[in-house]
Amino acid sequence: MNARIDKKWLIAASAFLLTAASDPPQTAGDALAPTGRWSANADGRAPVPPMGWNSWNAFYSDIDEEKIMASAQLLIDSALARLGYRYVNIDDGWWLRRRQPDGRMVIRTDRFPSAAAGRNQRTSFRPLTDRLHKMGLKAGIYSDIGRNSCGQIYTPTFANQPEGTLAEREVGLYGHVDQDIGLYFAEWGFDYIKVDGCGIRGLGRDTDHVRNGDYRELPPLIDMAALSRTDIPAVRTLYEEVARALKRHNPDGDYIFALCLWGSADVRSWAKEIGNVSRTSDDITASWTRMLTNFDSTISRALYAHPGSWNDPDMLFVGSGDFDADHMTEARSHFGLWAITNAPLLIGFDLRKATPAQMALFGNQAIVAINQDPAGNQAVPAYLSEDVQILVKTLANGDKAVAVFNRGLAPLEAVLTADHLKLRDDRDVAMTDLWTGTQRRFTKEVKLAVAPRETLMFRVRGERRLADGLYLSEMPGDVNPAEDGVTVPQADPTIHRSVIPWSGTRGPGEQPQYAGWGGAQADRSPFGEPLRVAGKRFDTGLGVLVNSRFEVRNRGHARFAATVGIDDAAISGDSAVTFFVYGDGRLLAQSRALRRGDAAVEIMASLGGAKLIELVARTGGISNEMLPVVWADARLLQ
Repeated sequence: MNARIDKKWLIAASAFLLTAASDPPQTAGDALAPTGRWSANADGRAPVPPMGWNSWNAFYSDIDEEKIMASAQLLIDSALARLGYRYVNIDDGWWLRRRQPDGRMVIRTDRFPSAAAGRNQRTSFRPLTDRLHKMGLKAGIYSDIGRNSCGQIYTPTFANQPEGTLAEREVGLYGHVDQDIGLYFAEWGFDYIKVDGCGIRGLGRDTDHVRNGDYRELPPLIDMAALSRTDIPAVRTLYEEVARALKRHNPDGDYIFALCLWGSADVRSWAKEIGNVSRTSDDITASWTRMLTNFDSTISRALYAHPGSWNDPDMLFVGSGDFDADHMTEARSHFGLWAITNAPLLIGFDLRKATPAQMALFGNQAIVAINQDPAGNQAVPAYLSEDVQILVKTLANGDKAVAVFNRGLAPLEAVLTADHLKLRDDRDVAMTDLWTGTQRRFTKEVKLAVAPRETLMFRVRGERRLADGLYLSEMPGDVNPAEDGVTVPQADPTIHRSVIPWSGTRGPGEQPQYAGWGGAQADRSPFGEPLRVAGKRFDTGLGVLVNSRFEVRNRGHARFAATVGIDDAAISGDSAVTFFVYGDGRLLAQSRALRRGDAAVEIMASLGGAKLIELVARTGGISNEMLPVVWADARLLQ
């Protein structure tokens, strides 16, 4: 940067600092007050999305030691383990009962013979976890946050249901959190736990199980059909108890906590603060349209995923149904989309039956590298339609990963532009096909033929449009919406509504049910529209509701700049909004008060070595006003 530009910058920054002589009035417990602290989860060990194998999609609850260990051995023999597939996760079906009166869990030793360990049903998974650890693998286990499991409540005809008295069949964590977590991790040596939520959802007074005396009533805390009937604070409190127990019983921090709440209870907004993996939707099945539902529940949530806390659209179903050996186009799409959105890559297939082509798909090093990139940036949608979608992910070395996805049943021609990639359109762009390894170059734009249900995957390199820094929407792994302004959680209507596999076409059909409508987005308004202020379109920035606070990790940049205003998506609301920039808790700059219809204004700040930047958009108006605002062209500069 030359001296003239430096001087201009300093004059402008000084003008903003003069208008920001003091912090805005703040009250006790003010969620918009700067903290100088990154609040997304840093506990556990998930710097990149976990990879491995899970028993559920392959075997449901019909599991045993031979199946688990055979799958583990195949991860070793195929070299998938060396590529990162390390977790071997035992899902529902392992438990026999909860021993009375002390409440110790008992393993089904007819299925897991190595678990037999002495008198009084003192079984132990330690021999099995020790074997996995000696193989260089990690071990995972399953439980439920309620008294009873999903298998007990929703699939009673499945194999290996818990046995015994009413109390003995209460195998979930409810009332036993510290005891069970200590047993599973400190004594048995597990490294990963998936905690379902069926037990706080399916045992209301009027359910058949409760009326028949199968299980005790536990008044539902979750209603998937109505957020208004979901007790969000109570659900969060139960999972926070598990998080605390995991820290107590894993002093080295080597564990993964996976929350399985299927996008309910507004989990999108808070799971990133307590867990490592959080389900964004209901169960996936081996169906193309159900895969679309699960995929849609995560693609607009890039700002809610970070190293240590990942979005999870559920386990891979590659190998079965619409993703079997006769449908490798669909299988590649499923795998590639999960990879670029930083989903955990957990194989849900009986690897003993896998074909060479399927094993090669799981072992595609170029695709896995996109998922495991250490920058931890989930892909951001650059183009969205019902027919084709383009997703772009910024990698640690500055390259871009790109997915061009044809959702439909007809071939189409997609145009990928340098603007989609935030690269200069007057310079060559080099791209490598991650399926074939072929290379090509283009300038400005390139036309791509995409077959039905196909996903093209590329690694791209070119000259950056922003030469001396990063747009915040390129680095979602370092941007956390600590407060996203959503005061009344609502279901997101943009998610594909497929036929519900477990009920078919009975009833009225699937309604929007996954909370998240109005959440912060990269390069779009919180309601999915392009960013616009007073008629001016911006293709880069952060969209969020007013009364919000972003946390941004700064890795050595010297300056921050953005163009701010109220998004044209606002159809009502006359409150004045002021934008603030903080560095390590100190006020650095603020805008003047802006109203709907005002032109966007520049805001900039010298960071002075601050490591955490906080961006606050605050109004003195109605606290629950759903007013979308824009941090357009938000960027960190050298």
